[in-house]
Amino acid sequence: MKLFLSLITAFIFFFQTDLESLRNSYAKANQSNENTEAFINLAEKQSGSDAVTTGYKAAAQIMEAKIAKKNRKALVKTGATSLESIIKSNPNNIELRLIRLSVQENIPKIVGYRGSIKDDKAFLISNYGKQNAAMKSYVKKFAMQSRSFSEAERATIK
Repeated sequence: MKLFLSLITAFIFFFQTDLESLRNSYAKANQSNENTEAFINLAEKQSGSDAVTTGYKAAAQIMEAKIAKKNRKALVKTGATSLESIIKSNPNNIELRLIRLSVQENIPKIVGYRGSIKDDKAFLISNYGKQNAAMKSYVKKFAMQSRSFSEAERATIK
């Protein structure tokens, strides 16, 4: 039975798009250092140069600081600068805003990269209804586990 489930899981992952793989891996990345490493490796392997893929790559750089022994500050600075640049070029992309919100929500306060939490949260809430079903599901999953959203705000995302 375990072999059967393993084969089905492998089959699903094989036919999953790169972006879906990135999303799924990113959603699990903060659960453990192994998941963080898996996300970083997956992001590094991506060949796409679209804004969202590049946003996930920037998030991977920032997250690498969590497990790196050296150059942690440089990793965060490079990743944050890249993510900010991508968002500046694509200010209406809800997925990029979600990435930045999740990074800023999970980064230690001492780093100081937390300036857009309120703006990104408001953007997600106000633009949620305009998204396709897959993106609505992704935003909803994030909001339900996010520390930044109140119960009233979560209710608006249902």
